[in-house]
Amino acid sequence: MNIIFLGTNGWYDSKTGNTVSILLDTKKYYVVLDAGNGIHKLDGYLAESKPVYIFLSHFHLDHIEGLHILLKFNFKKGLNICAPKNAKKILNSILKQPFTVPLNKLPYKSSVFEIPRDISKLPFECKTLPLKHSSPVLGFKFKIDNKIISYCTDTGYCANIMKLALGADLLISECSYKSGQKKLDWPHLNPESAALLAEKSEVKKLVLTHFAADRYLTINDRVQAEKSAKKIFKNCLAAKDGMIIKL
Repeated sequence: MNIIFLGTNGWYDSKTGNTVSILLDTKKYYVVLDAGNGIHKLDGYLAESKPVYIFLSHFHLDHIEGLHILLKFNFKKGLNICAPKNAKKILNSILKQPFTVPLNKLPYKSSVFEIPRDISKLPFECKTLPLKHSSPVLGFKFKIDNKIISYCTDTGYCANIMKLALGADLLISECSYKSGQKKLDWPHLNPESAALLAEKSEVKKLVLTHFAADRYLTINDRVQAEKSAKKIFKNCLAAKDGMIIKL
């Protein structure tokens, strides 16, 4: 399995990268985690004809703004969007004229699954739990190709993030705040809290992403975050656009 980081910024695009989107290239499926502007690079990695599943953690614009370019793609095996409660209503209110092309006008079949209600309809194992943020957000734990990948973004430290991370081969964690920063009314993680989570949940590898564009102004800022995290959890990387990890 290859994990490709298409976009690694939080909030807005900058010279450090596009807003968040991650591709899990598995044996039978393409699984995309969030649909920030990084998703526009997706077709550069679709070498096979496999069903595409896009998982949206929540509906903040930096996680869904890339959906307006779905017309760019040719998903021959169809598109499945998996998103939180009221997904159909919310997505149909945005993916329509005059904003963009509606889902039912795309040149390929598309479906919307509301998570967790429709989670049993997925062809692979997926667990989801609500996380701690300013608005409802879901974290995910996938078991695909005998690997466990946990994805937790836009959250403060909470019990559910521990449950989702526990025993993962790879934890993809947000890192919106810089070292030592926190804000109780706008929950996010910093390098130390993400590393502590990885250590306590006994994951094998940690990748930091969703770096707030107004705080992480350069790639070197991410390098410093990685160094801070490694003091607690050594097997850690700071993501950048285009990075590929093989599991």
